[in-house]
Amino acid sequence: MKTGIVILSDRCSAGEAQDLAGPILSELVAGEGWEVAGVHLLPDDAESLSRLLRDLADEEGLGLILTSGGTGLAPRDITPEATSAVIEREIPGIPELLRRIGSEFRATAVLSRMVAGLRGGTLIVNLPGSPAALRECWPALRAILPHAGEVASGLDLDCGRESEGGD
Repeated sequence: MKTGIVILSDRCSAGEAQDLAGPILSELVAGEGWEVAGVHLLPDDAESLSRLLRDLADEEGLGLILTSGGTGLAPRDITPEATSAVIEREIPGIPELLRRIGSEFRATAVLSRMVAGLRGGTLIVNLPGSPAALRECWPALRAILPHAGEVASGLDLDCGRESEGGD
């Protein structure tokens, strides 16, 4: 699965802090045998993020885009809004799952405003900015992303198979 990674952080993009999320996500994605098409580091800016998400989906034709950061309650946390402006169909179950998993580690995980959805055949998923949270939610993501990607791209069209539900 060809995957783009987008990290949202004012401080990291300005060189004031080191990006830890990008390398972690790159390692996790590559560990699944998926191609990392690039890691993009942006400030918390809705217009820049929306433009990049459209380009990665429409121009580069990525199957998966993972964003990290900007999903909290701070005034500059704009990732969910920028993502919602780009996706065509929302997939609420993915963020619900991630918040549930996160809440097993810290109660404040339920405050995350993550969004997931489809733009054409591209699956876009907002993830937490915390390196620990990325590692905690990865086992659930790796279990569902291949199937989601196949269905979204039209590769899983076997109408005669027994469905496990939800798709």
